[in-house]
Amino acid sequence: MTSAPPPPDAPRPGHRPSPAPPPGWENPEVRADRRLVEMLQELRVLQTGVQIVFAFLLGVAFTPRFTQLTDAQQDIYVVTLLLSVVAAAVLATPVALHRGLYHHPGKQRIVTVSVRIAQAGLLLLASALSGAVLLVLDVVLGTALAVPITCAIALIFTVLWFVLPWAVRRSATRDRD
Repeated sequence: MTSAPPPPDAPRPGHRPSPAPPPGWENPEVRADRRLVEMLQELRVLQTGVQIVFAFLLGVAFTPRFTQLTDAQQDIYVVTLLLSVVAAAVLATPVALHRGLYHHPGKQRIVTVSVRIAQAGLLLLASALSGAVLLVLDVVLGTALAVPITCAIALIFTVLWFVLPWAVRRSATRDRD
């Protein structure tokens, strides 16, 4: 009678399994892979927002009321449209880097560059969204109300997307020291 082979995860005689790494431990390559995947997931969410703004802006130009916009409003429209296109391109760049440099040994560098690019994309997206708000509010409420409301919106983006992460990172760094 033959015995069944041991399961693949069974310890072999005379072999000591290596100790499990401590919880939360990652080597730099694994950490870079995880960070890149997380960032690419976050960028998918942002891309949807960019696409919605861009679609809205494309539709505006083909409405009958577009010809009634003032020259200043048309300028705001053009700048906002271009900001949204550039935001889409910039926010898609980390995806292109990941695809173009797949299995590249310098993954940590790819993550570092992609984070900077994503931050620039956030700035462009915040600008495009603020421009869209300015355009709509200028048409609906007039310039006198549109400008301060848009400035408040831009300030909210600045605080939530840039100042808050900086403050949390600074606080966490201070807590570690």
